[in-house]
Amino acid sequence: MGMDLTVFMVDWAQLSAIPVEHRIGRLEDMAWPGEFGDVHDGGPEQSHGWLWPPGQAPAWCAVYSFLTTTGAHMPHVRAGAAWADIRPLADAPVREVMDSFLGGLIWDADQVDALAAAGGVFPLVADRWRPHVLLVCLPEAVAGKARAWERVEPCLEELSGPFAAECDGWAGRPDTFEDFVALLRE
Repeated sequence: MGMDLTVFMVDWAQLSAIPVEHRIGRLEDMAWPGEFGDVHDGGPEQSHGWLWPPGQAPAWCAVYSFLTTTGAHMPHVRAGAAWADIRPLADAPVREVMDSFLGGLIWDADQVDALAAAGGVFPLVADRWRPHVLLVCLPEAVAGKARAWERVEPCLEELSGPFAAECDGWAGRPDTFEDFVALLRE
């Protein structure tokens, strides 16, 4: 068993109506309803992209199913390490827009706890044996992320040279530049 990533998209009005201490449990129930627990575990034919829970209730929450990583934690960590390595070699405009896109998506744990406490979106975790690392992109930030992605996506090929110089052949980095870009696109 290892760590994985679960990405949710929620209707903020619905989530904010749930008491803070019950939000994580409610998201888990929406993503993996007991009677439909195998819906998102379809094996090789598993869908990717946004998956909406089955059932009659209005869908206010979706879970993202990664195509290339199936949500495994390590490819994302490796991509973050690759960005840290190639960032100084990237042209300033590309670096700035990539930082804008990744800011809040890749975040230091201390900042995550501060954000959760300050925003009151989720309760702080007291059980050190079952930590939840929660990154929250509040509704008012989503449009900025979308604009940043629109600006950075056409520039991704500019990162192939820096990737080759700093990451090719290094353990703990994506195997290829194409793998790095595919994960960013997801």
